[in-house]
Amino acid sequence: MDLEMVMQELEALGKERTKKIYLSNGAHEPLFGVATGAMKPMARKIKINQPLAEQLYATGNYDAMYFAGVIADPKAMTKADFDRWMDSAYFYMLSDYVVAVTLSEADIAQEVADQWITSGEELRMSAGWSCYCWLLGNRPDREFSESKIATMLETVKDTIHDSPERTKYAMNQFIYTVATSYLPLHDKAVEITKAVGPVEVQKDKAKSKFVNAFDNIQKAVSKGQLGFKRKHVRC
Repeated sequence: MDLEMVMQELEALGKERTKKIYLSNGAHEPLFGVATGAMKPMARKIKINQPLAEQLYATGNYDAMYFAGVIADPKAMTKADFDRWMDSAYFYMLSDYVVAVTLSEADIAQEVADQWITSGEELRMSAGWSCYCWLLGNRPDREFSESKIATMLETVKDTIHDSPERTKYAMNQFIYTVATSYLPLHDKAVEITKAVGPVEVQKDKAKSKFVNAFDNIQKAVSKGQLGFKRKHVRC
C-alpha cells in the first residue's frame, strides 16, 4: 500500500464521534477520527515500513501520524529523526502515545528520553518521562540502572509541582510505573508518592483536578499486579 491508499483507507475508517473525542483532547484538523483498534488489519497487512511511516507522519493528519507510529521501524530511526517527529507532535496524544511509544522500542531510547526530560519544553519533557513508563512496563528490570531510576524519582519529588501541566501527568505516571513494574524500587516509589501528595493539574483554563499515584499503586498491589510487564508496547 502506498501513501494515497493508506490515506483513503483511514478516511473510510473515520467516525465523527471518535473525531470529536480527539478534538476535545487537543487534536486539530486534519483528522478523520479513526479508532486505534480499527487500524490493526491494515497494520498487519503493511507490517513495518519506515519510508511509508515518514510520509504518513509528514501529512500532519492526526490519524496518519498515529498510524505512522504503528508501522515505523524504531531501530532505523536516529535521534535527529525522533527530534523531528517531536517537533511536529503538537499535543500530548502524539508526544506521549506516538513518539514516546515508538522511541521506547529503539536502542537509543534512554539516551534520547534523558535529553528530552531536561529540555525545559513541556511536551518533550512529557514524552521523555512517558518513554520511561513504556520502557519500565515492558523491558526486564536488569536493563535499568537502579541508582539512575532512584535519582529520577527524587527529581520528580523535587520538581513535579512546578512542572508544566502535561509533564506533571507523565511524572505522576512515572512514579506509578516504577512502583508497579520496577520491583527493586517499589518501596521507594511508594515513599516518593507519599512525599509528593496530590498533584494539581490544569485540564483547561477553567478546570483543574488532582492526580495521585498512591491510590492507583494501592489498587495494583491489591490486584496482585506488581511486576507487571507488557509483551508489546505498540498495538
